[in-house]
Amino acid sequence: MRRFLESSCKALVLIFALTGLTATSYSQIALRDALDIDGDDKADYTVFRPSNNVWYTLQSGGGFMFQQFGLSASDFPAPGDYDGDGKGDIAVWRDENGAWYWLNSSDSTFSAVTFGVTGDEPVGRDYDGDGKTDLAVVRRSNGNMIWYVLRSSDGLFSAQAFGFNTDYTAPGDYDGDGKFDFAIQRPGTSPGEQAVFYIQKSGGGVDIFPWGFGDDLVVPGDYDGDGKTDVAVVREGQPGFENYLIWYVLKSSDQGLIARVFGLLNTDLTTQNDFDGDGATDIAIWRDSERNYYVLQTTNGSLAVTHWGLSTDYPVATYDTH
Repeated sequence: MRRFLESSCKALVLIFALTGLTATSYSQIALRDALDIDGDDKADYTVFRPSNNVWYTLQSGGGFMFQQFGLSASDFPAPGDYDGDGKGDIAVWRDENGAWYWLNSSDSTFSAVTFGVTGDEPVGRDYDGDGKTDLAVVRRSNGNMIWYVLRSSDGLFSAQAFGFNTDYTAPGDYDGDGKFDFAIQRPGTSPGEQAVFYIQKSGGGVDIFPWGFGDDLVVPGDYDGDGKTDVAVVREGQPGFENYLIWYVLKSSDQGLIARVFGLLNTDLTTQNDFDGDGATDIAIWRDSERNYYVLQTTNGSLAVTHWGLSTDYPVATYDTH
């Protein structure tokens, strides 16, 4: 759970002290829908304000909305498409009681389901491929990592051991079958040693990719737009680039490398998603010191800068960084 909390804690420290869309691009569409509040097939800029527990969204289709929801002291942002209408639902997972709370965008109703216990890590994704976010948590117990999923398709519960308790979660649709896979990043014995990704494909088998270092941030996404999640990390403060963030992506389409210096250490939080609506993940950050989103658009490679939020806010898109 540490990687999820590292991004959250970085925000708390700040608070308190880029081709056409295709039907096969499912992995990114699922993640985009989680933050597409207005349903125009583009992720919207959304921040959570701890001072008043309000979600503020600048809609890509025009206008803005705000909604008070959740408790900053105990909740984890858990956006998703829980009702399957193609729009993002505001949602949280509450650590103190293991409850999921969300607002259904289809009919504005409120839902609450207890699934998980204190100390779990929320990893809600569409594991059964029905177009709805499933409730899911990872529990670290007796040296192992156990994935618990409540499937929205049939209401059945599953539990599976995958990973060690020292691993970091990295769920994604790596095989492109429309179902999210259990995946982890296993660090080496020291921060600067080789890390290895292990992916249990929903279609069967396990893929293994040595990629990144143990202290890199895991930033899953479909950066090449082929409908499969790519193995990706962000490195903070590499020698020679001590004040910057460096993105390393292993493209699933051709096993090629994407390497980008994008973002500043200490002031930026990773917010990768599909903000330009082309079906591919955009490299993106939110800069606390300026209250700006910086997005490297995959459509044309241009930089989009959008001012949104206050320096005490938390960018919700960083929920998918571990």
